[in-house]
Amino acid sequence: MPAGRLIAIGDIHGCLAAFEALLERIAPGPDDTLVLLGDYVDRGPDTRGVLDRMLTLRNACRLVPLMGNHELMMLQAFEDHWTAYEWLESGGRQTLASYGGKPSAVPAEHLEFIRSCRPFYETDGYFFVHANYDPQRSLDEQPPILLYWAHLHVIRPGPHRSGKTAVVGHTPQKTGEVLDLGYLLCLDTYCVGGQWLSAMEFPSRRLWQVDPEGRERRNTNPVADAGN
Repeated sequence: MPAGRLIAIGDIHGCLAAFEALLERIAPGPDDTLVLLGDYVDRGPDTRGVLDRMLTLRNACRLVPLMGNHELMMLQAFEDHWTAYEWLESGGRQTLASYGGKPSAVPAEHLEFIRSCRPFYETDGYFFVHANYDPQRSLDEQPPILLYWAHLHVIRPGPHRSGKTAVVGHTPQKTGEVLDLGYLLCLDTYCVGGQWLSAMEFPSRRLWQVDPEGRERRNTNPVADAGN
């Protein structure tokens, strides 16, 4: 495992002010590995700004961006215009607005960056995916429907056969609390819905949370158990 800290950030969804505030508090350095759990685009006010900031982050730390279902929808819409309506209705309108309302204004660099996002990332003790997983399959055998689309309240996986702790996003925790099942942590704490953008360090589980305006959450109990 690389030297430095291992930190994951939940679903950003165009919330640039929260993302910037979280990065200011984390202050990632060259030896740190920063895993972004997908869904950087759509719904929030500044997808363009979020992607621009992610591009600069590549020079500041070991950036590991994962693919989310919203990135997949955006790419599909640009490759096949017949699918654009679904994307637009799923938050793509806000994404286009951040580019001035014109698909032609989306930089090729942004689309190439999204295409480069990974399906998963793993270390000795943890693995990171956007949405879900089959506990009996290795990570490189996971079906896309699980990796990108299946919510935890629809399919609740058991512990993975590797024994590693899963860290996911995608399923919004509308209370704003991190979901902790022991073997699984969900860091999508619904920033775009007015709650928090969360970052967690491993293995310490130190937690940072900020609201959509970038204000830090303090004096809270930020982790919910399986009954959430």
